[in-house]
Amino acid sequence: MLDPRRLSLLRDIARTGSIAGAAERAGCTASAASQQLSTLEQDLGIALLERSARSVRLTEAGRVLVEHAHRVLAELDAAEEAVHAVSGLRGGRMRVAAFATAATPLVVPALMAFRQRHADVSLFFTEAEPEVAIPAVAAGEIDLAVTHQYEHLSPPDLRGLRQLQLHCDRILLAVPPHLHRAGQTTARLRDYAEATWLSTVPSEGFQAVTELLCRSEGFEPEIAFRSDHYEMLLDMVAADFGVALVPGLAAAPRPSVTYLEISEPRGAARNIHLTTRAADSSPATRALTQLLVRRRAAGRWA
Repeated sequence: MLDPRRLSLLRDIARTGSIAGAAERAGCTASAASQQLSTLEQDLGIALLERSARSVRLTEAGRVLVEHAHRVLAELDAAEEAVHAVSGLRGGRMRVAAFATAATPLVVPALMAFRQRHADVSLFFTEAEPEVAIPAVAAGEIDLAVTHQYEHLSPPDLRGLRQLQLHCDRILLAVPPHLHRAGQTTARLRDYAEATWLSTVPSEGFQAVTELLCRSEGFEPEIAFRSDHYEMLLDMVAADFGVALVPGLAAAPRPSVTYLEISEPRGAARNIHLTTRAADSSPATRALTQLLVRRRAAGRWA
């Protein structure tokens, strides 16, 4: 592979007309420049310069190489500038993913703040559940993902990844009026074994919390209604179709729905993390991580 420093010397000979002039531009002695140019000729196996006691001229091969050197060195300069721009958050990109209930209260405001501070960094966002987002981070398709992990589920494959816990989001039982007793604030799931259940669409993986928690209490829930959206599940609870487990972040107040803390099984919660690659030292990733942590620490979402 051609050495850019030697190409630069050859280009400067074309500009100055002498090895001494090229050496002065490069900040080295004429003899050192001459040696580097001889090495370049040896690497290519062809003469690039016609040398005489009083002058030096480019051969036809040297002239052709200089034409290419102008483009190569310009691209290298642009590449160096682009790298410095990324390190100074004046360029580059930031690809983010988050599950739906974290996007509105946490991620979108943090992205807005990031854009205000670092307008030259291109932002990309996609909504994704952890079973999609975590492998995408590992594969280098996403730079930072806000993910969750239910305490009763086996942990995902985190090899090569780094996680920072943001929040412990409790799981609540949403019940319609006819199943809520006056003054009741907690619930044992086994007491609702005969109820009709509503749940998210998948029955395995990260979204299997309804089946998992009910089975831990010794019964299989009768799930008659499924939806990808907690808003729809809660609308159906309000319409008296049954009960549903919802995370605290999705438990928006609404008429005809009561949220009960789960007393049994214990530990009904999901931990929310920032997931990044362990080797990622990008200033953009670090800056967005800080914004997300600060927003959580300020109690501006929960």
